[in-house]
Amino acid sequence: MSWLDLIQSRPEIERFNAWNRTQKVGMPPIPHYLQKHYWWAYVRPWAVRFWDSTWLVNLILYGNYSRLRDATLAAVGDLAGRILQVACCYGDLTPRLAARAARAGGSLEVIDVLPIQLEALREKLSEKTPVTLRPMDASVLTFPSQEYDLVLIFFLFHEQPQAYREKTLREALRVLKPGGRIIITDFAVPRPWHPIRLWLPFLGKLEPFAVALWNNELLKLLPEMAGLQWERRTFFGNLFQVLIGRYG
Repeated sequence: MSWLDLIQSRPEIERFNAWNRTQKVGMPPIPHYLQKHYWWAYVRPWAVRFWDSTWLVNLILYGNYSRLRDATLAAVGDLAGRILQVACCYGDLTPRLAARAARAGGSLEVIDVLPIQLEALREKLSEKTPVTLRPMDASVLTFPSQEYDLVLIFFLFHEQPQAYREKTLREALRVLKPGGRIIITDFAVPRPWHPIRLWLPFLGKLEPFAVALWNNELLKLLPEMAGLQWERRTFFGNLFQVLIGRYG
């Protein structure tokens, strides 16, 4: 059976329709861009089962997943405060982050607009590691302002249209406490000599919103970013970056 037959098979369609019918009234609507451009990666149950594998994520990131994950965790450090992760992510970053927060006496909350992503994350978390999972749109957080000591955004911005990207970052900064930190791990502008540039036109078909990050510095996304002190680490010929922003 081909992959096309699999995703169009009656059992798979019935499972997806059954999952849709179980969604509670009042859940945030799934943004149109996710349904249109990323149904194959995040929205359908078969997609979650297929893609949520650390080795596969590492392959997609050209062997850099563990480096980016570990650099992100190192930037978090041993924080005994409140951590907000904006959107789930494939791989084992979040279980490691949750364990680290628990050891330090901190707390972790994760939001995502897709309930299926929250369900998949719940299955990866240890019952002994308390994490609060909330269905919520990253661009319209319902939290009060200045609630969190740290906000983490891991490979989300390259999947969002510009308008959603700006709203998400503005909301992340709003809920950050004075003196808090924001950590952003995502694509950057690759070096002019980087061989990946030969593939960017093709990759842009799969990741239509990542083109903006391959051509423009993320640090220039919002004027409000200038109010923070930024530390930047780059990886793999500047294709990836970890940004750490702090209020002075």
